[in-house]
Amino acid sequence: MSLKPFFAKLFAKNSYLKTQLWAKKPIETQRNVFEDLIRQAKKTKFGIDHHFNQIKTFKDFTQNVPVRDYEELKPYIDKVVKGEENILWNGKPLYFAKTSGTTSGAKYIPLTKESMPFHIEAARNAILHYIHETGNADFVDGKMIFLQGSPILEQKNGIKLGRLSGIVAHFVPKYLQKNRMPSWETNCIEDWETKVNAIV
Repeated sequence: MSLKPFFAKLFAKNSYLKTQLWAKKPIETQRNVFEDLIRQAKKTKFGIDHHFNQIKTFKDFTQNVPVRDYEELKPYIDKVVKGEENILWNGKPLYFAKTSGTTSGAKYIPLTKESMPFHIEAARNAILHYIHETGNADFVDGKMIFLQGSPILEQKNGIKLGRLSGIVAHFVPKYLQKNRMPSWETNCIEDWETKVNAIV
């Protein structure tokens, strides 16, 4: 066994144990996250419009914040896209994840400095938990294919814009870069069929 799989197993065990700290108490964990989100978003445009300062329980939340689709949230999103601050979250987002979806045309999903680590951590933990559960870490010495959108990002009112998988590609840790396939140039191909043919 080379050093990389050995250390991968150690990291995997550590990641698993950290996850278990909150996974074993889901109600308390969700309550803490809920209260933290309400507290942080209290002074945003959305928080003010929906009386976050009065929300203490989940029942309060459901009474103040109706379920809605993207089109009903779009007035808030449009303000964020125009570069306005403190609309859905504090300050401005770091990125917009653009998704075509099946309804409403192109959608812009704000990604903040607070949310980005969770995207990265979730992807990393999926691999590490697989290693912990199976004991199989040999693959970290081999090549790995990352199927993703183009990592080339546009700018919209000073905020970077791209596909979520293309944004996250900028955060792949250095120790995985040498094993990474396909090439940067191939991942930059926008047309999916052309990209798949190039990967094959």
